[in-house]
Amino acid sequence: MFLASSSLSLSLSLIFTPTPVTSFFLSLSAMASTSLAPSVLVSRFYSSPREFQDSGNYKCFSRRTRVSSRLRFRVHCESTVQEKELGRCSPFLEGLTVPGNDASAALRSNEWKAVPDIWRSSAEKYGDRVAVVDPYHDPPSTFTYRQLEQEILDFVEGLRAVGVKADEKIALFADNSCRWLVADQGIMATGAVNVVRGSRSSVEELLHIYCHSDSVGLVVDNPEFFNRIADTFSYKASLKFVILLWGDKSSLATSSRQTPVYSYNEIKNLGQERRAEHAGSSDAGKYEYEFIGPDDTATIMYTSGTTGNPKGVMLTHQNLLHQIRNLSEFVPAKAGERFLSMLPSWHAYERACEYFIFTCGVEQKYTSIRFLKDDLKRYQPHYLISVPLVYETLYSGIQKQISTSSPVRKFLALTLIRISLAYTEMRRVYEGLCLTKSQKPPVYIVALVDWLCARVVAFVLWPLHMLAEKLVYKKIRSSIGITKAGVTGGGSLPMHIDKFFEAIGVNVQNGYGLTETSPVVSARRLSCNVLGSVGHPIKDTEFKIVDQETGTVLPPGSKGIVKVRGPPVMRGYYKNPVATKQVIDDDGWFNTGDMGWIAPHHSTGRSRSCGGVIVLEGRAKDTIVLSTGENVEPLEIEEAAMRSSLIQQIVVIGQDQRRLGAIVIPNKEAAEGVAKNKISPVDPEVNELSKETLTSMVYEELRKWTSECSFQVGPVLIVEEPFTIDNGFMTPTMKIRRDKVVDRYKDEIDRLYK
Repeated sequence: MFLASSSLSLSLSLIFTPTPVTSFFLSLSAMASTSLAPSVLVSRFYSSPREFQDSGNYKCFSRRTRVSSRLRFRVHCESTVQEKELGRCSPFLEGLTVPGNDASAALRSNEWKAVPDIWRSSAEKYGDRVAVVDPYHDPPSTFTYRQLEQEILDFVEGLRAVGVKADEKIALFADNSCRWLVADQGIMATGAVNVVRGSRSSVEELLHIYCHSDSVGLVVDNPEFFNRIADTFSYKASLKFVILLWGDKSSLATSSRQTPVYSYNEIKNLGQERRAEHAGSSDAGKYEYEFIGPDDTATIMYTSGTTGNPKGVMLTHQNLLHQIRNLSEFVPAKAGERFLSMLPSWHAYERACEYFIFTCGVEQKYTSIRFLKDDLKRYQPHYLISVPLVYETLYSGIQKQISTSSPVRKFLALTLIRISLAYTEMRRVYEGLCLTKSQKPPVYIVALVDWLCARVVAFVLWPLHMLAEKLVYKKIRSSIGITKAGVTGGGSLPMHIDKFFEAIGVNVQNGYGLTETSPVVSARRLSCNVLGSVGHPIKDTEFKIVDQETGTVLPPGSKGIVKVRGPPVMRGYYKNPVATKQVIDDDGWFNTGDMGWIAPHHSTGRSRSCGGVIVLEGRAKDTIVLSTGENVEPLEIEEAAMRSSLIQQIVVIGQDQRRLGAIVIPNKEAAEGVAKNKISPVDPEVNELSKETLTSMVYEELRKWTSECSFQVGPVLIVEEPFTIDNGFMTPTMKIRRDKVVDRYKDEIDRLYK
């Protein structure tokens, strides 16, 4: 936005008699009233002719003549036409660099008003500490906190130079890297709103997000990605500019529609030039900024789309700042500690955690699934922030390594792991960390006997557990590389994996949240790591459990719909007030759509330390209703089935059928190994299993591993194509799209039940 001021020329004569003591010039100017702004009368005094002439508001000319004994100066004043650029800025980050703004109030305050404010604080505290290491992009990059702050400031001014204005929507379609972080914070600091997504999403989904969000500009990962979407976007989207974070513009495919394209370095250079220009006093009056407010929208994040088109979640600066200020109660990060980042930076969980850890002075290294195993060993991070799938993969790798070792080592390792599982089970009992739904606390004498028995058994098992620690677990932890804790969220962590990592001494903290809640609303603390739960609520956040049918608030221990209220809850869905009203009621309670319960408070017994933790039991929308009227939560069965080495992926089905079924992607390598040993151990020609044999083996595995579940799986459909992000069967956050899987195999499912 620009404010233009017209000028009015005038001439006047100032006649005075100079004295040896003083002399001065008086400047008087008037601005004519226009339709753009009211008339303003400004008067200034200048202590010298030079100051008067150097002022940026007027061109001043004087000539000296002699009249009698007096000196006469005829001064001609001509005001210049000025355009004042009006915009927004981050109060703390840019407070000292934006002309015309007094930042002293912001500098005196410990309260950040906008997310980019954190960078000034971190630069002052941690200056020359390494903030980010990005080794796998070209060029590899390393920034200290001070360098990262300057990089962001340059990018902010570069964006303003190409015309980015406050409240505009700028699409940021890229994967995690240090330049993603700079672009994200640069867009926010201009007062614009970034609309984020990863490069692996389909072109149709990206186009929908871009157009629905009313984005005007596009920031993309690299030329290869832009070439993939260029044709569609050129003809179906309005592009004011395109910015490449990585790569060279010469790699771009030609397009019939001309759109300005800038490289990352070009934007940065424009920003440096602009900062240098208005650092002097000559441009002091050209820029006018107002501060970004906590309630301004910072970003629009589109949901993963597991149940249809993604919706645009509007998160404010205040939503994200609440995360930044309070995540320390779950992750007590310290300056100099190492974090490994492998989740998409545009994912709400990774994004909030990154903002938080950068206020603690940590060093973050970017990696990917491809390099994760090696980087865990090489980098030895204090924390790994990831999703359950990563811990499932680590678990499978450990199990495979054990199973392929010599018979003696395999037997020893498996025996010691079983002993440690029993030991940690008893330890949870006497520490009061076992979950229960019962609202009635145990009788004191019963609780005391239970505590004593658990203590005795744990005491007996402890020496063997310590032996396992020396012989097995140290090696496993060294290969995993996580030295303090693994933090997981974005999905359900299977109980057997939770127990396994506890047994081998790896702390795994499970958290809970949604994009709509910024995202973290609860998490497990190291001091109260209750397995099977998602921990206690984050500060200032309320939970309640309501009946799915009546909406009545249920007591602790009762299962129902989880509702949340507090500072993390979003502003609403972009351009979708109907959907917003469906999930947020008049009292501010957000309906998560998840089923769960709150652990009752007990003063005695094995659950005495669990009071108030949140336990989740699946999505309300995932519930399968059988034709018998019974409701089934598929997640419990799927988690149990995934313990089998023969099952790679599974989706439980059965809506409106008499019994449950399952779509299974088998682990063929493991199945063939089992078949050679069991079916034909002496016949080397058995290299390929028939589909009937494979189905039978999978069915037996399902019966074995789901025997303790409330419902059993009947018919099984074996399919070969894995569920992936690329084929659309998984969301970018690695959740299976149940509706798409069922639609894809609809005919096969119908034949399965005939």
